[in-house]
Amino acid sequence: MAFNNQREESTEIKEKFLAECNMLRENMQIDFVGIALQQTEGLNITWPFVSGNTTNKYKYITVRYGKGIAGKVISTGAALSIDSFPDGISGKPTEYPIMLAERLFAVYAVPINFKGMPKGALLAGMRSPIVWSDTNIKQVKQMTTEIENLLPYYFK
Repeated sequence: MAFNNQREESTEIKEKFLAECNMLRENMQIDFVGIALQQTEGLNITWPFVSGNTTNKYKYITVRYGKGIAGKVISTGAALSIDSFPDGISGKPTEYPIMLAERLFAVYAVPINFKGMPKGALLAGMRSPIVWSDTNIKQVKQMTTEIENLLPYYFK
C-alpha cells in the first residue's frame, strides 16, 4: 500500500479494520463484532475496532493480559465460546466488561496472530441466544486471516 502521509495511512487502516468488522457482522447476521488488540507497549488490551455497538463504552475498556474475553483468548491462543452470559463463565461477570457494556448474551472469540503470536481477538456476539454453527465458526476464523494481513500496518 502506498500512502501520502501517516495520517492518511492511519485513517485508511482504521477504515479497513472497520470494514472487516461490518462485513462479518452483516454476513453472519449477528449483533456485534469487535477486534481487541494488545498494545505495542505493555500487556494492556483495548477494543479499537467494533461494529454493531450500542454505546461507546468499548472505547474505555482496557483489560490486562489473561483477563476478560480478549485477554483469555490472547493468553491461551485458543478460541472461547460463551453461550449464556453470565451463566457458566469462570470468574465474575465484571471480569467481562465488553459483554456488560454491549449487553452481549453469547460470544465466540478467536485469537488474531501477529508474527506467530496471539496479539488480539476477534469476537462475534449476540444479544440473544444463538447456537454457533460450524459455518459461523468457519466465517469467524476466515475473517481472522483478513485481519492478520492488516496487522503489519497497525503494529509499526
